Order: sequence, then C-alpha cells, then structure tokens
Amino acid sequence: MASAGASKFSRFMNSETGPKTIHFWAPVMKWALVFAGISDMNRPVETISGTQQIALMATGLIWTRWCMIIKPKNFLLASVNFFLGTVAAYQVVRLYNYQTSLGYTPIKAFSNIAFPQKKEEETEKGPVATAIAAAEESK
Repeated sequence: MASAGASKFSRFMNSETGPKTIHFWAPVMKWALVFAGISDMNRPVETISGTQQIALMATGLIWTRWCMIIKPKNFLLASVNFFLGTVAAYQVVRLYNYQTSLGYTPIKAFSNIAFPQKKEEETEKGPVATAIAAAEESK
C-alpha cells in the first residue's frame, strides 16, 4: 500500500505538468488574478476598468481553449483561465448594467466600457445624469 502511494506521488512529481515544471506553477500563480477579480465584486462599479475586464475575459477564454489543444493537456491551466474569463465576464455585465442604468443605449454602453473617456475630456453625460444635473441647477 505504501509503495502504491509512493508510486502515485512520484508519478505526480515527475509528470509533464507536475510541480517541477512551469505548467504547474504558472496556473497556481494565476489564481491570484481570479481571487482579485472575485474581491472586485465588492468594489463600486464606477471604479472597475472596462478595458481591463474585457482583456481578462478574452485571454481567459482564448487560453482555456488553447489548454485543450496543447500536449500535454493542462487541466489546471484550463481551469484557472476558465474562471478568470468567467469572473471578468461577470464584471463586464456589471459595467453594462451600470451604463444602461445611467440611460445609455446598449451600443453606447458597450462603447463606454470598451473605449472609456478620460475624466478631464468627458463632456457627454447620459440622459439621466443630464436631467439630474439640470434639476439641481434649477433649485
């Protein structure tokens, strides 16, 4: 029984995706990005970067597919990339819902997420924000 356990352990240690390779440690370190994305779920949506979330979503989904094509198949890397893409997609949905709640059309909401304006250059406000500002000025 002990030799069977030692045999499994030595196979794990010496495998192509074992802890002696980058194929093991890269996914382990990449989980930090997933945990950071999960912790960002508590942040106000205004402070989340749309371009960063789109990039994380795209890379997560692309690399998940790549992990299924390469040899050896790296399921640890595939799982971390899948969750990275999923968490980032959730953040993009949060950003979209926020933009539409401000009164932007769906096209303009996606445009604001993918191509955000700089604060000092921002001139166009959504219809709801414009109405609120006009109401406050008339007081």
